[in-house]
Amino acid sequence: METTPRTLGPAEARVVLSFREQGRDVVEADDIISLLASEKTGRKVIRNLVRKGWLTRLVGGRYMFLPPERGAENIGENNPLAVASAVVDESYVGWWSAASFHGFTTQKPATVFVAVRKQTAPLTIEGAEIRFVSVEARKFFGFKTYNVYGRSTRISDPEKTLVDCIDRPDLAGGPSELTRIVHAAMAEIDQEKLMIAALQMNSKALLQRLGFLSDLVERPLKDEPRQQLRAAIPKKTRSTFGARARREGDIGYVAEWELHVHARKDELLSEVPRIRKKDRTNADDRANP
Repeated sequence: METTPRTLGPAEARVVLSFREQGRDVVEADDIISLLASEKTGRKVIRNLVRKGWLTRLVGGRYMFLPPERGAENIGENNPLAVASAVVDESYVGWWSAASFHGFTTQKPATVFVAVRKQTAPLTIEGAEIRFVSVEARKFFGFKTYNVYGRSTRISDPEKTLVDCIDRPDLAGGPSELTRIVHAAMAEIDQEKLMIAALQMNSKALLQRLGFLSDLVERPLKDEPRQQLRAAIPKKTRSTFGARARREGDIGYVAEWELHVHARKDELLSEVPRIRKKDRTNADDRANP
């Protein structure tokens, strides 16, 4: 790939050195205009810095700063999680994208999913597709700042990542991919923190799915959190997981969690290697007594 040198004129150098000294990741157009005390000069410098690879345009006068440490060549910003996190101040990377970051799946989603408080149109920045998902205030919690290749990036923590994925399977790759995520996450997360996050979401369907899926992947909740979960689900509260309509061969109604599962067991476990292998071995044993 052909690149161009990141040269600097006097005014451009003043801006770059100022933001480098401040340790800034994200800058606003007004910051540059104020620093140079001239809107005309500031706008020209912004255009030049974008063209030369010192700034990556995010949205509406907001830019990601690419400091001198990025090298002398204009190669752009290649950190999609950091870019996505920087577009909106009140936001965090979540769902499938966060699950991938935490190692709960080997999949690398083509779209970066970002939780926001106010609806924001999707964007494509430096080749990264970013989808912003508006969430209610009660669900906007459980994230912290991680260092992602030298960039400060807001991402949901492991427990909230699992809870978010169970809450919105459509943002986690669908039921089979979600089952894989649950299998991996339940081996690593703190179950006490998991229950705090799950209960705070105030969703009975989420709690039912959590109980069912953790049992399905053979990594069930311990006695105390399991009792907490059951106590938080009112009797005769029924919900659905999987397809809209039940099909022949689907798991069907799971009485323990009062959950209608519109998916086959082999489908849900198709992305879970350990259990998939064991089920195949059991099937072979039955075929060859």
